[in-house]
Amino acid sequence: MIVASWLTIEHFFAANYPATIWAGSFCDLNAFFNCDSSAFAMISAVGGVPIGYFGAMAGALVCLGAVFPSEAFERSNKTIALLNAVGVVFLLVYSVVVMGSLCLLCAGYYLFALASLVLFWRDGIDRAAPTFLQRWLRPSVKHLATFAVVTLVGAQGMALYHQAKRDAQSGGVAARVVEQYFSLPEVPEPSFLSPFWTVRSTERWEDAPIRIVEYGDLLCSDCLVLNQQMEQLKEEFAGKLNVAFQFFPLDGQCNDVVEKDLHPGACDVSYMAAYDPEQFLAVHDAVWADFRAAKTPEGRAELARRFGVEAALTDSATQALVHRILQTGREYEKTSDRFSYGIRSTPTMIINNRMIIGTYPYQQLRAIFQAIVDEAERGEARFIENWID
Repeated sequence: MIVASWLTIEHFFAANYPATIWAGSFCDLNAFFNCDSSAFAMISAVGGVPIGYFGAMAGALVCLGAVFPSEAFERSNKTIALLNAVGVVFLLVYSVVVMGSLCLLCAGYYLFALASLVLFWRDGIDRAAPTFLQRWLRPSVKHLATFAVVTLVGAQGMALYHQAKRDAQSGGVAARVVEQYFSLPEVPEPSFLSPFWTVRSTERWEDAPIRIVEYGDLLCSDCLVLNQQMEQLKEEFAGKLNVAFQFFPLDGQCNDVVEKDLHPGACDVSYMAAYDPEQFLAVHDAVWADFRAAKTPEGRAELARRFGVEAALTDSATQALVHRILQTGREYEKTSDRFSYGIRSTPTMIINNRMIIGTYPYQQLRAIFQAIVDEAERGEARFIENWID
C-alpha cells in the first residue's frame, strides 16, 4: 500500500509539474488505463495534498500495527481498513464511471487495500463477535486521535511541498524550460497547414509573433487540459497568437501514421468538426464542454444532430481533408528510436518551428510565450527577471 501510494504521488507531481521540457504528459498509453487522467482530476488532491498521501498513511499504520501489536491498535486499524475500503470503492467507481479511465498505480493500491480488509476480516481481532459494530467499529479513541494528529501534520508538510512545486514553475523551472525550448532543433511547419484555426490574431499565419501548429485529438484528455490552458493564454497574448488545429485522432479507423488505436470515435469527431469550416470552432468547443459525452457513440450522434453535420461521417471530401492533415505527421523525423515519426502522440505542438510533446504547466507555457514575444518585439531575448512573474 505504501509503495503503490508513493508511486501515485510521484506521478502526480511529475505530470502536473514536469521539471524539464522533455518530461511533459501526453496520451501515449491505453485510453482506459491512463494515469494522466487521474493526475489531472479534481479529486487527485484534497486541500493541496495528493490523495496518495492518505493511502500511504493507511499502509504505514498497518505496518506499525504489526511491529507494535496491541488489541487497541488492531481494532483501530481494522476500523481504518473498513473506511479505507469504502473510499477505495468510491474512487474506483468515480474513475471508471465519471472519468472513463483507471490509473494502474491507483489500481495497485486498491487491490492491496482490499486485501488488507480481507485479512482483517478473516484473521483479525473480534472476528467472532456477534454484531457488525463489535467486529468492525471498536477503535481506540486514543489511537485514532494520535493517528489524526500525525496525519494532519504530515498533510501540512505535503501541502507546503505542493505549493513550493507550484511556485517553482514561475521561477527557476520556467527559466530552465525556456532555455531548453530555445535549444531545441528547428523543424519545418507541415507541408499542408490545417485551415482550421482555434486562435486567429492575424489574417496571415506568419504575421503573429507566436505560431502554434497543434497536433491534437478531440477525444484526448491531455488535449482537453491544453485547451483549458489555451483559453487563458489567448486572452493574455491577445493579438499575438495564431493556433492551427492539425487533426491527429489516435484512432485506427483513419490514422495509420502511428500504431495506436487509443480513442475509438476520434476520427468521427474530427470529421464532424471539419465538415463545415464555419462551425469548426463551435463543434470544437462543444466537444471540450461535454468531453464525457463525446467519448460515447450516443454523445457523438447527438453532437452531429445538434450541428447538422451527420453527413460528415460519409462525406468523402471531408474524410480526405482530415486524412491529408494527419498524414503530415509522417513528415517529421523520429525523436526516439521507439517511434517511427516525430508526431506520434497528442498533444504535440510546433511552436515557432520547435516541437514540444505533451502538456506542461500553465506557467511554463506562459514563460515560453512571453520569451518569444519579447524576442520578436526587441530583437533579442530579455533577462529572466523581466519576464518571470
